[in-house]
Amino acid sequence: MNDNLFSFALLCFTSFFTLLNPLGVMPLFMTMTKDLEIVYRRKTALKAIVVAFFTIIGFALSGQLLFKFFGISVDSLRIVGGVIFFIMGQDMLQARLGNTKITASEMEEHVTDISITPLAIPMICGPGAITNAIVLMQDAGTLEMKAILFGSIFVICLITYLVLLTASPIMKVLGDTGNKIMLRLMGLIMMVIAVEFFFAGLKPFVVNMMK
Repeated sequence: MNDNLFSFALLCFTSFFTLLNPLGVMPLFMTMTKDLEIVYRRKTALKAIVVAFFTIIGFALSGQLLFKFFGISVDSLRIVGGVIFFIMGQDMLQARLGNTKITASEMEEHVTDISITPLAIPMICGPGAITNAIVLMQDAGTLEMKAILFGSIFVICLITYLVLLTASPIMKVLGDTGNKIMLRLMGLIMMVIAVEFFFAGLKPFVVNMMK
């Protein structure tokens, strides 16, 4: 693997790992499935991951059609994505598990199929992951890079699934302090990625203005 492919693979893996945030989803998953038997908990985790995976892949493949239909440029999306990533990273850096609010009535409404909403969307597959998939698909100019992108999404989804399966023992080992430390580290990585995305999108606009 040459340097460009390695760099792209590293970007795909780290960005999707921080955006899907398995350790951040884990305590939310435990809370939502605490009344389910372990068999149904595993089925819920599997269905949520499958839905999230195909949602991300779907947006990655159809992103260019959305650009043409709405007249959106990839550089504009990079700027917006950078802002989204930065805000999410800041929340994670402050050890907040997320901004998704679920009321008691909503829990009752989705209790029969919480794996799709809100677990898969938007907890696992949120706007950040969708934006990231579209932008990276635009950057994947070769079949090898596309394979790396899809492979990275699959691997991160698999890791997330395994984390959800072992959520209870992992939370006991890490404890509240350990979870917050991991969340802060992933938040820091996400903020760095956010800066790269923002200035990569801003540069073409600045160059055109200078001309």
